[in-house]
Amino acid sequence: MDLSISPGLLISLIIVVIGVLIISKGLVIVRQSEVMVIERLGSFHRVLESGINIIIPFIEQPRAITMLRYRKMGEDYTAITSDETRIDRRETVMDFPGQPVVTTDNVTVRINGALYYQIIDPKRAVYEVENMSQAVEVLAKTTLRSVVGKMELDKLFESRAEVNNEIQAAMEEPASKWGVKISRVEVQDIAMPEEVESAMRLQMAAERKRRATVTEAEGEKSAAIAMAQGQRESAILNAQGDKESAILRAQGEQESIKLVLSAIGDSEENKRTVVGYLLGQSYIKGLPNMAKDGERVFVPYESSALLGSMGMFREMAGSPEDTVANHLKNRNSSESSLRSGIVGGAAST
Repeated sequence: MDLSISPGLLISLIIVVIGVLIISKGLVIVRQSEVMVIERLGSFHRVLESGINIIIPFIEQPRAITMLRYRKMGEDYTAITSDETRIDRRETVMDFPGQPVVTTDNVTVRINGALYYQIIDPKRAVYEVENMSQAVEVLAKTTLRSVVGKMELDKLFESRAEVNNEIQAAMEEPASKWGVKISRVEVQDIAMPEEVESAMRLQMAAERKRRATVTEAEGEKSAAIAMAQGQRESAILNAQGDKESAILRAQGEQESIKLVLSAIGDSEENKRTVVGYLLGQSYIKGLPNMAKDGERVFVPYESSALLGSMGMFREMAGSPEDTVANHLKNRNSSESSLRSGIVGGAAST
């Protein structure tokens, strides 16, 4: 069987194949959060957004962007460079290797940081800089050295947030020219020399010991203050108690005197007699204490008279009021007996 293809059919097949190739090359599907920079005959034409887009094959071509990424293998980082026609507009993290940085107090530390950035203007990211990711990395490293070089080592540990903010602020302006937004910069790790780390441990131990000593001293101070306040309050309370006790004793003696005077009369002679009785009673109570301080006790004449009065009160029966009344009746005879008693008591002593 002879199969012959006419020239017209062959031309039609060729046109169909070319059409299919043109459609397959010209139909571009861009995913969400991705864009493509399209050049027409070598010059910028437009930016393809997410969705279905049609370009003219062989006349319009996507422009690739060079991206630098690091892959961590153990303790080392491996740089990987790739040319990508699809530009990712999501926020990207760049974990670059640690960099040696010298602080203002001449201590060399190794700082490992992470950079978060996002491509805002794909056209600038492609045409304004030759390698956008490498440029951002170098800018981050130089800015990190500049910022940390103005700080002391102790302040560096205390002000990580401040360091991050200063680096981000310093990178915003140059990065914006490349169509890149710096979201944030994070200092991940700060490695110090062994001798510096050992010195910091000793300093930290000394500081903790000092704080413990200060805390103990403050505790002792508070305890002494509390004890002094307690003693002060106790003395005040004791004084108040003594005052109230003395007032009550005085009031009791006043009532006793009033009762005695009401029983024997309130003449001047009776008042002197009652006062003598009370003084003699107080003197007798104090004699044991006086005898403790020495072997001999000298009794003055007036005191002997009082003692004689008190002895007379004890020998007589009845209450003090009755004794005073009897004493007033026999005042003349009592005075002579008191004198003789005093003389006899002095002689026996």
